[in-house]
Amino acid sequence: MFDVPYNGDPGAIRFAPGVRDALQRLRSAGIATSVVSNQSGVARGLLTSEQVEAVNRRIDEELGPFDAWFYCPHGPDDGCACRKPLPKMILDAAKAMRADPSECVVIGDKESDEEAAFRAGARSVLVADPYGTVDAIEKLLSSTRDPAK
Repeated sequence: MFDVPYNGDPGAIRFAPGVRDALQRLRSAGIATSVVSNQSGVARGLLTSEQVEAVNRRIDEELGPFDAWFYCPHGPDDGCACRKPLPKMILDAAKAMRADPSECVVIGDKESDEEAAFRAGARSVLVADPYGTVDAIEKLLSSTRDPAK
């Protein structure tokens, strides 16, 4: 997906080409998928939880079904336990998918995603742009076929 800061409009979502097919290939390979997302726009008064959930539903309809969804509605200074780079959402997602965090791969576009993965004991792939997500999924698929990778 292309990042739309503080997006509360399901119609504003734009998906990178190939992401839907790549996610389907993961699911066909028996790999569970989930979404963990910081949504500080809620704390900042720029979005409501209902808007975030409407956007999440649209993503799930277009790219899902995802096995688990977690988002943090807090701001950076709220001192919550769930906001990335803390690992709580990743740990919660791993538990919901009945996976050990060490078996999880977090694909993200921010250093906080990478740090949260590290803190959770998961692997991470940092992508520079939405097109990198498809490449990351392809690498993940090839590494599940060949354990030496």
